[in-house]
Amino acid sequence: MIYVIATVRIRPDALEAYAGIAHPAVAAARGEPGCIRFDLGASLTDPQVLIFIQQWETREAFYAHFDAPHTAAFREAIKPLVTDATVEIVHPDRVEVL
Repeated sequence: MIYVIATVRIRPDALEAYAGIAHPAVAAARGEPGCIRFDLGASLTDPQVLIFIQQWETREAFYAHFDAPHTAAFREAIKPLVTDATVEIVHPDRVEVL
């Protein structure tokens, strides 16, 4: 099992647009094979920071999600709204930063 934590910084005026794109993507991800948890939250201290918290049965299931056509379409749609993003993969014994 792995956890994936994606932190996204959006433009100050982009929250509504980003949410409109993200909510259907989150719903689609939750139905994918190997997805245990897929949530999107906002930072309490910075309204421009959004955090995806994901839990996957295997790394392969995460890669299948990451390579899915709807995920690629999501990433393309949010490009003009995002100023920075990081993805961390958390294993029981280590953390990887992509």
